[in-house]
Amino acid sequence: MSLHYLGIAGSLRQKSTNKGLLRAAKANLPEDVSMEFADLSDIPFYNADLPERPASVQRVMEQMRVADALVLASTEYNYSMAPALKNILDWASREPNNAFLAGKPVAMMGAGGGMGTSRSQYHLRQVCVFLDMYPLNKPEVFANAFSNSFDAEGNLVDERITKLIGDQMAALANWCRKLKG
Repeated sequence: MSLHYLGIAGSLRQKSTNKGLLRAAKANLPEDVSMEFADLSDIPFYNADLPERPASVQRVMEQMRVADALVLASTEYNYSMAPALKNILDWASREPNNAFLAGKPVAMMGAGGGMGTSRSQYHLRQVCVFLDMYPLNKPEVFANAFSNSFDAEGNLVDERITKLIGDQMAALANWCRKLKG
């Protein structure tokens, strides 16, 4: 069975190292897996007073709907995930019966400073539990965004982390198939 992943980076910068992690994930997918990326650059803050969901939000919701799994890459802001990532999860969670997220397998990765996003990923796991998503436990992917693991364009150049991401993408495919029974 072929699978389709949706990669979502919490960072909006074009040269984001977290977008670089997602590019590395797409380049290291198992044979029967495809991946596309969500663009969060035009997503407004969630606001229940809006009369209808903006077109930019509808676009990402459709990507979530058809994805077999999500791959979330987020930097760490004040011990938590990037606001753009939390915002799109908030939008998606308002779908009746949480239809776009409930039961969805999810892998997490992140590039940041210090502890390499370990605290933000822990917080993201808590959010995923509330949203009834199924986070992949291992392998975990943490990268130092300020090391020589990335080039000037935000692309991952570290072979060890690249292999770890490939292992994570394969584990996510196995996790998807196990959950689908």
